[in-house]
Amino acid sequence: MGSHSCSSFCLLIVLSLLCLQSRADGTGSVFFLDSPVHQYLRPRSSDAVAEVDSMLLQEVGATVSVLLGFAPPATLSAASSSKLNEVLMPNPFDRPRAVFMLEVRGAFEDPQIMVDSGNALFSSALRSKVIFGQNKADIELPDEDEVSVVSLNEPLSVDSDAEFTDKELNDFASWLGGSYVTSAIEPLNGELTIPLPNGAHLNLYMTKKADREFMENLVSLIRNIRRTMEMHQDLYGSSHKPAELMAGIFYGIKALQEEYVDEGVAQQGVELFIASISKIFDSLQAAYKGQIVGVIFFNGTPPSELETMLNVKLTSPSSPRWLEETETSSNSIIVQEVVLVRWTLAWITGIILVIATLMGVYFLLNMPLTRDTLLYSNVKLD
Repeated sequence: MGSHSCSSFCLLIVLSLLCLQSRADGTGSVFFLDSPVHQYLRPRSSDAVAEVDSMLLQEVGATVSVLLGFAPPATLSAASSSKLNEVLMPNPFDRPRAVFMLEVRGAFEDPQIMVDSGNALFSSALRSKVIFGQNKADIELPDEDEVSVVSLNEPLSVDSDAEFTDKELNDFASWLGGSYVTSAIEPLNGELTIPLPNGAHLNLYMTKKADREFMENLVSLIRNIRRTMEMHQDLYGSSHKPAELMAGIFYGIKALQEEYVDEGVAQQGVELFIASISKIFDSLQAAYKGQIVGVIFFNGTPPSELETMLNVKLTSPSSPRWLEETETSSNSIIVQEVVLVRWTLAWITGIILVIATLMGVYFLLNMPLTRDTLLYSNVKLD
């Protein structure tokens, strides 16, 4: 009986460790949104499912680097390089050099939810499962002169003209064909009603914390994207056009999932988010003239509320001063010896010249005042 209990206890420990490992690794889904006017991703036949094999998080980061027009990391394995070839078009000289990357926080076990939403953008997107692993991945990019990285998580209250107001909610409702009824008691206390593609209506109340957080995050995302498009217009007119990466995290769906467990509000929030992203991507396509690709991945097991799974890493070129400071100690000793010899020779030479000058002046002043026969040999005296 004792041995049976011990075996059961060991089995329970092993299963617990496997469960923890599975949660630590974590999986999600990534959707690659291609340009409708210029194809940058591999085409799929009509009878094939537009889905590739599972990708590592490092492979997603390498894909973003290539889409921006840069080489993938040198540490990328041959198998990962082959995976990139399944996603990207083979022409290395034809890249969009602009990527809209968004991480959506929320537990989505089946990416088919996005496909079944009826949205044409996500239904035709190239999708794959993502294995996050225990560590984050880096998107390795050159310095700031070669790429412009813009965060999409700037808060609305950065300045007085960018606060979250009833007008923002009213504009958003009109943008999606809905309505917003304000409250006469106090601001930001109204009811937002948005029609969904399936015929239903989503009602969000700004008096509820989760509803307000969802809308504030969505309005902030839209405003920051519009700000990015304005920055793109300034870069488009300049002679130097760097690659452009806009990256951010969307927390709104996660807030609805934590508040509404079994009421279906979170699912309706997903449909509203999909409709908003579709209109946002259409605006980006118009602003970038089709030269942009979207990378949206859904992460249900984030490592931290404030950390993103894909970390943008900019590498700056090494300066000559930095290279000089990394020389070995033996080379420094040799340089010091050479400098000492040169200083010694310079001082000795200077002392000799000073002594010679003083001696010459001394003998010149004490020279006898007699007629030199050599100087005056040809002069006839009267």
